[in-house]
Amino acid sequence: MKHLLLLAMLAACGNQLEAAPERPVKLVPITDTLCVTKGSAKIGAAVVEPTMRAVALGTRGNAAALDWIYKGDTVDTRELASGSARRQVGLKLRAQNGCNLIYVMWRLDPKPQIEVSVKLNSGKATHAECGADGYMKVRPTKSWKPPVLASGDRHTLRAAIARDDLTAWVDEKVVWRGKLPAAARTLTGPAGIRSDNLAFELVGLAAPPVEGGETSCRNVAGD
Repeated sequence: MKHLLLLAMLAACGNQLEAAPERPVKLVPITDTLCVTKGSAKIGAAVVEPTMRAVALGTRGNAAALDWIYKGDTVDTRELASGSARRQVGLKLRAQNGCNLIYVMWRLDPKPQIEVSVKLNSGKATHAECGADGYMKVRPTKSWKPPVLASGDRHTLRAAIARDDLTAWVDEKVVWRGKLPAAARTLTGPAGIRSDNLAFELVGLAAPPVEGGETSCRNVAGD
């Protein structure tokens, strides 16, 4: 909890090398149960299933931070809908549903990198309806390599959107900066997390709170 409180303060201040987006939002540590739509995930517990998807209800999806400890590959491997067995963990922003959202992913394959993509499928909400359709990879204006992962390493992946600009940090150092397509403005929804074929400890998740958002996990369409 202390780590996430420090993270929230850093999110408001940025770092000395790269300025944070204008009007930075306040990130609040998530203490409620996550709405898990695939696999299993709990704050403070290990994620061991090859596919995990979750959102934090009552949050605003313009920013989020994931505090995690890398443990290695999951025992079982599961391919994505595209057919690739990708290893990755990351954030879901503006997660309107499983077919319309923004991903900020820390990918290990084919080489460690941060990748941002927007998934848009108008009129569709569930994975059964859209599958792997609608992905648009966003090219960064600047990017830096994230650290090489070793079992037991603890890292924080944070991302924030200001207007159409998205910035991502690893351990408070900027690793990705770019501009989202105009269509991403239509997305509204909470923050969340996603992982594929990676085992890790979910130390914490932080995001800006919002009043009046969805409160029932039963109404969330998973991806």
